Amino acid sequence: MKTSIGFILFFALTAVLLAAVLELGRNTLWGWGLFVLGLAAYFILRGTVLAERSFLWRLLGFAGFLLVFFAVFKLSAPPVRAVPAVRVKNPKPTGVITVEQGKLQGVCSADGSVEVFAGIPYAKPPVGELRWKEPQPPEPWEGVRVCDTFAPMSMQTRNSPIFDSLSEIAVYHTFRITPDDNWIAPMSEDSLYLNVWKPAGEVSGLPVLVYVHGGSLTSGQAWYDQYNGEAIAREGVVVVNFAYRLNVFGFYANEALAAESPNGTTGNYGLLDQIQALKWVQQNISAFGGDPNQVTLAGESAGASCVNALCVSPLSKGLFQRAIAESSGVTAKVPYHTFRTLESALKMGRDIQAEFQAADLAALRAVPAEDLVRTKFTNSAMTVDGWAITEQPYLTYEKGENHETALLQGYNVHEADLFAMTARVNAENYVEQLRPLYGSCAQRAAELVPSREQEPFYKCVIDRGGSAKGAYDEAVSAAWFSYSHYRWARLLAPQGVPVYTYYFTKDNRGMGCHHAGELPYFYGCLDAHPQNYDETDRALSAQMLQYYVNFIKTGDPNGSGLPEWQTDAASGGKVLELGAQVRMIEDPHLGLHELLDQYQDGLE
Repeated sequence: MKTSIGFILFFALTAVLLAAVLELGRNTLWGWGLFVLGLAAYFILRGTVLAERSFLWRLLGFAGFLLVFFAVFKLSAPPVRAVPAVRVKNPKPTGVITVEQGKLQGVCSADGSVEVFAGIPYAKPPVGELRWKEPQPPEPWEGVRVCDTFAPMSMQTRNSPIFDSLSEIAVYHTFRITPDDNWIAPMSEDSLYLNVWKPAGEVSGLPVLVYVHGGSLTSGQAWYDQYNGEAIAREGVVVVNFAYRLNVFGFYANEALAAESPNGTTGNYGLLDQIQALKWVQQNISAFGGDPNQVTLAGESAGASCVNALCVSPLSKGLFQRAIAESSGVTAKVPYHTFRTLESALKMGRDIQAEFQAADLAALRAVPAEDLVRTKFTNSAMTVDGWAITEQPYLTYEKGENHETALLQGYNVHEADLFAMTARVNAENYVEQLRPLYGSCAQRAAELVPSREQEPFYKCVIDRGGSAKGAYDEAVSAAWFSYSHYRWARLLAPQGVPVYTYYFTKDNRGMGCHHAGELPYFYGCLDAHPQNYDETDRALSAQMLQYYVNFIKTGDPNGSGLPEWQTDAASGGKVLELGAQVRMIEDPHLGLHELLDQYQDGLE
């Protein structure tokens, strides 16, 4: 067998690159086995049969090896596997709990301090004739329903495992080389299920946290490890989260759907799912030891926008008391995202019907979910449908007809960075880039935030950058994210509702101060990816978790040993910095918020 040093080096490089593809693709172990056999067979073949052949034969041999590899790659793609409710092999089962629909049995956490009940149906599956209809109460079941795995995520466009792995490497810094992740989570149109975390044993009268996940109303799931409910449950709180319909399944609008609805509604099916989940909590949470009269509603990103919408929906009155909103809201006169006019929603509905060449609703309901989810139109916004939402949310606040009795809210330093990566912004085009957000106030916004590059730590290799990109990201963060919180606080001020606003500034080796970077701190989930955090992060998370729990229990985040968190009213509009220091500071975006007020006033 003849082999040259050049071939050995080429072979080794090829093996490493293809192994990286398998690892990033999360391929199964048997695929790895076939890959190793294929490598060995090609190495032997290249050193014997092909050694004396022409370059063309050797090239054909290598091409054949690559074809075999890609066949193995496709055939050993990660299978779909239900996500376990706890990361424990053979977890201890809980006692049996009875809800209105039947009996449930969950599983215990690793330390036995928390019981988890995953995949509980809170509505009928919204499939077939129930696609694009108001959610219906769940059906009862016989026997004991075992709730040890999470239900499928709602239908959404799924990235390839390689893309997800690269995102974990470049953005989230959570990628690990392990044989335990060679599978993908299930996804289904039948996804209206919720999860409950409770302190172990017999408990009663505990406050309840209901969490609405984010994801631009187009993606996300109820079991993400950044907001797992175990840590908060250990503090004496019953935690609930759930899936709801997304994108074309959750926010599609159509005149014919409104006509067939007994409530004349269309376009807010995902929001109606959330209301149904809150109703289920009212009816059943006492079985888990929760108090239905002490419910705090929380959400992050699009989930926070939903919390804002639920605070003004006449259908959710009495279903919760307090609200927590992280990094989003719809209080602007013209919200920048997650909200649209009914006219624009209906137009998109007509476009989607034409896209699938559907003559009527029956034909559109017959389109398989796997095809429908690939629509080229993005349904990522709620609307004023006259039923779930009756008017622009700020108008309801001005009337004092909103529901929250206290609000904890806030935003992060680098909220918009990941959303603005495709824009290249330099000193010359800075003002024009701001004009869609600030209108005639764009020049003054550029003066308030002078041109500067992005900080080195927050530069991303695929961001187009530019000499003004750091300033642009800050100005966009104010418009897209923090402005809604500024508005929310000021709309609540005349009502005397206490508002506590934070500003998250803690850098770390994970998400840092990017959008959603605060989530694992508030939910006590840093240990899901411990390599990204140090002792200063854990100390901050302990404080943030306690602020959160105190607010859930009393409507006031303050408590023994914590720096004082003043209300917006008491502090004159200051915010609590959550970072290397925890202290009250001036709102860093106040000037931009005032400019946005001027611009928005001109849009009326």
